[in-house]
Amino acid sequence: MRRARMTLAATVATAALSLLGTGVAMAGTGPTPSTGTPVPAAGTAGTEEGNPSSAVAQAVGVCSDAYQIGTTSYIYRGTDKIASVKQFYSPSCKENYGYVWVWNSFLSQNINFDLTVGVWSYDRNSLVGKRTVLDTHGQEFWGNPANTVTECTSGYGLVNITNEPGYEVRTEKRCA
Repeated sequence: MRRARMTLAATVATAALSLLGTGVAMAGTGPTPSTGTPVPAAGTAGTEEGNPSSAVAQAVGVCSDAYQIGTTSYIYRGTDKIASVKQFYSPSCKENYGYVWVWNSFLSQNINFDLTVGVWSYDRNSLVGKRTVLDTHGQEFWGNPANTVTECTSGYGLVNITNEPGYEVRTEKRCA
C-alpha cells in the first residue's frame, strides 16, 4: 500500500513538472506583462521587489503601473551584499525609474550613508532622474521619473559611506 502511494505521488509530481516546463524566468527578464499593468503589491509598504504603490514611490511620483525591466544588480561592500538595484518602466507614463532597496543585514549595522539612484542613459552618458538622499538610514529609494524610454538605459545605485569609497552598480543595459 505504501509503495503504491509513493508511486502515485511520484507520477503526479512528474506530471506537474512537465506541465510547468523546464525553463526558469527571473523577474523582469521576460516579456512585458500581457496587460501592460501588472498586479501591484498590496498596500503602501516598500518591498525588495519594488512596490510602485509604496508611500515612498508615490512621494517621488512613480506611476503605479511601473514594473521591473531587466535583471537585478547588487551593491557590495567588500563581500557583503548591501543593496539591490533595479530599473522600472511605466507604460502609462512612458518613463523609467531607478530603484534601490537596502538590505536589513546592512541597515542593522547602524551606519548612515548617502544614496544616489536614477537611470543611466548611455545615449546621454549621464544619470537621468537622479535623486540623492544624504545622511540616511533608509531602506527604499526611487529615482525621479526619467524620460528615457527611447534610449539605452540601466538602473543605477550608489551608496556612499564616510571615509570609504563609493559602492555603485548599474543593471544590465536595455535599449528601446
